[in-house]
Amino acid sequence: MTAMKKTLLFLTVFILASDVLFGGGIITNTNQSAGWVRMPARNATLGLDAVYYNPAGLNLLPSNGFFVSLNNQVIGQKRTITSSYQLLNESEYTGDVSAPLFPGIYAGYKTDKFAVSFGFNPMGGGGGATYDKGVPSFEYPVSELVPLLGSSGVTGLTGYRADIFFEGASVFFGYQLNFSYKINDMLSVALGGRYITAKETYAGHLKDIEVNYNGTWTRADEILNGLASQATSGAALATAAADGMQAFIDGGAGGMTFQEAQDAFLIDAVTRGQLEGGLSALGIDPTGLTLAQAQGAYQGAYTSLTVQAAEASSSAMLVRDQEADAEKIGSGFTPIISVNFKPNDKINIGLKYEHNTKLELENKTVKDITTGYTSAVDSTTQFPDGAKANLDIPGAISLGVTYKPVDKLLISADVQYYLEKEADWEGDEDLLDVNSLELALGLQYNITDKLAVSGGFLYTNPGTTPEYQNDLRYYTVSNNIGLGGAYKINDMLEIELGGAYVIYQDDEKDLTRETTAISFAETYDKSSWIVAVGLNLFFSK
Repeated sequence: MTAMKKTLLFLTVFILASDVLFGGGIITNTNQSAGWVRMPARNATLGLDAVYYNPAGLNLLPSNGFFVSLNNQVIGQKRTITSSYQLLNESEYTGDVSAPLFPGIYAGYKTDKFAVSFGFNPMGGGGGATYDKGVPSFEYPVSELVPLLGSSGVTGLTGYRADIFFEGASVFFGYQLNFSYKINDMLSVALGGRYITAKETYAGHLKDIEVNYNGTWTRADEILNGLASQATSGAALATAAADGMQAFIDGGAGGMTFQEAQDAFLIDAVTRGQLEGGLSALGIDPTGLTLAQAQGAYQGAYTSLTVQAAEASSSAMLVRDQEADAEKIGSGFTPIISVNFKPNDKINIGLKYEHNTKLELENKTVKDITTGYTSAVDSTTQFPDGAKANLDIPGAISLGVTYKPVDKLLISADVQYYLEKEADWEGDEDLLDVNSLELALGLQYNITDKLAVSGGFLYTNPGTTPEYQNDLRYYTVSNNIGLGGAYKINDMLEIELGGAYVIYQDDEKDLTRETTAISFAETYDKSSWIVAVGLNLFFSK
């Protein structure tokens, strides 16, 4: 029963809802405009999305006045986890992530020397993940019910089933304000900050956990409660027997065997048979035991059965129908420094540093999942109301270069480095090998003065180790291909369209379940796609 309770303590729920949807490091989204989707190398851009990518570059907009850029992306992602754990009913689990609304809004005003700008973006998350069958880590403890109940003496068990469903959603909205200054024709600088509001929501249930018991589907908590009742009854009989033997021991029979006590007429044959039979029923051989030793055996059985009853009862509580309804909220601030250097008409260089954002999330819980018991009445839960945890958005260093070999062709290249090992993720940052690195290349060709086509490639190498990866958070090397174009209707209005697809490298992790000592492997895979549209408005003075 101890092994069973230890297994069920792992019947927990965790969805890293802040998982990045597209681009960026482990936490940070960098797909912040339609321009990025069609050409994912924007760190030296002089377009309106420079509000996010290159704030100092806003001083080089072609004219003074107001500007507005409205962007939205529709994003989909499919995650597939495969497990070779032999006790599972199924080996493949899928999760669908969707973000039909992923906005990027920019606005500002530029003069000859100064520019002020505002941006609004989903800096982390931005979508919802749905697991119709849960993930392997949800089901491992349930799959182990049959062998573990069998080890507790329950026979006739041949399978299990359960209704497991969980979904999580998150969005970390960023509200950015920049002040840019043009020092001279070649050099501009910008200072800014981003206020972030974070919210993660979790909902789901663990219901109808059943085992096939002699051909009938039976609730696991009913069987466990039955075991608890049996153990409680056995404990009551054991303590009654121990108490009843006290009179014989006080009468001088404590050092005698049952046979010797009967021969001395201190107990009769019926009483002897009852006491010896009770010991045998508890799995204790009464042969050769003195009455004092037999009383000690009964007392030991009482203690053991009382513990077993408590464990079976608390284990039954863990497999009862449960629901989760919780959210995590928090906020933080990001200082931002940007420099733009344009030595001539062909080359532009953008450099930006975003500081680490201290972010503490607090649980607001309506319904919670019980994950274990520290005592008969005190429980631990997955989302304890009021609990706080750190999930910093790491600092990042961004470098971009654009080059125009001819008037119609623009070549862009980016390097992005995320300082994730300096963030506070409640110790998870120590499971990273190195910080994440992104490399990007983009091309844009102006077919006419109004129409431009573009494409690009983005390579991301996260610094994750096998210890970091699990079935609810896995980040692997990825390759992103983006295509699209822009059409300038007139001097005031431009439309951008883009589409992109991400190919992630599969990963595999070797695991061993502590409760069963069974070794197996999990394989992680995912794919993402995105479609974006942008509307750029210029109100020149």
